[in-house]
Amino acid sequence: MSKHVAVLMGGWSSEREVSLISGATVSNSLKTSGYRVTTIDVQRDLGVLLTRLFPRPDVVFNALHGRFGEDGCVQGLLDILDIPYTHSGLLASALAMNKPMAKRLFAAAGIPVPEGKVVGGGEAITAEVMAPPYVIKPLNEGSSVGVHIVPEDGDEHSLATNWPFGDQVLVERYIPGRELTVAVMGDQALAVTEITTSAGFYDYSAKYDEGASTHLIPAPVPPAVYGEALRLAVLAHRSLGCRGVSRADFRYDGETLFILELNTQPGMTPASLVPEQAAHAGKSFGELVAWMVENAECDS
Repeated sequence: MSKHVAVLMGGWSSEREVSLISGATVSNSLKTSGYRVTTIDVQRDLGVLLTRLFPRPDVVFNALHGRFGEDGCVQGLLDILDIPYTHSGLLASALAMNKPMAKRLFAAAGIPVPEGKVVGGGEAITAEVMAPPYVIKPLNEGSSVGVHIVPEDGDEHSLATNWPFGDQVLVERYIPGRELTVAVMGDQALAVTEITTSAGFYDYSAKYDEGASTHLIPAPVPPAVYGEALRLAVLAHRSLGCRGVSRADFRYDGETLFILELNTQPGMTPASLVPEQAAHAGKSFGELVAWMVENAECDS
């Protein structure tokens, strides 16, 4: 009998639509590879989710993105149920989703991070909290949701007054330069991709709208920079205690690689970066998702 894989997708976070695409793409691939697959569009009713996880699957492929699915909550539930799941465990997921805490751990590991601080959302809206240019981010959102850049000649008051992402925000020095990203599979960095976009900022639309960005793989950077990006991505993965697949995002200003964040559940859509890097490393999409299923586990 083939393994029964439950694919969790959808949810109610700001990244619901991307998660549905990731989940559908993964499900189709797993079926083609011979797995028994049940797809679950996760809703807020925990009882319904628990019911749909019985009869018990052998593995959960967690294709959720954003809050609840990516921040340790569903990981904790699956730990209690003792159902192996893909990607990182509860603690690593929670740490990666909490940007200020992740930055502390990256800095302690010797990974350069942009100068930054946590301030009240009201203060970020009404006052200049750092010499511009700087970036205002939610503490725990993904896919650049809610990210706002205050340029040197800009007006921080252009930030919407109905900020929906909590009472506090992360303010960071804006790092000019090139956008680089590295996927890690197990303990191996796959490749370095440079991302360019005509929008000037790799925001949600640039990430997911067809033709909005260009992925250059391998990134056309000096060999020493390429190697350092690979090294730092693996170090970031290990410093948070990640497992499975992760993706580290960097800015390169011509001298220093700064890590912006680490994504413990990167997108698995046809346009996503991790499948591209896996293919560059000689692994098909089917091989990638099958590896994730076969290496799924619970926290010990």
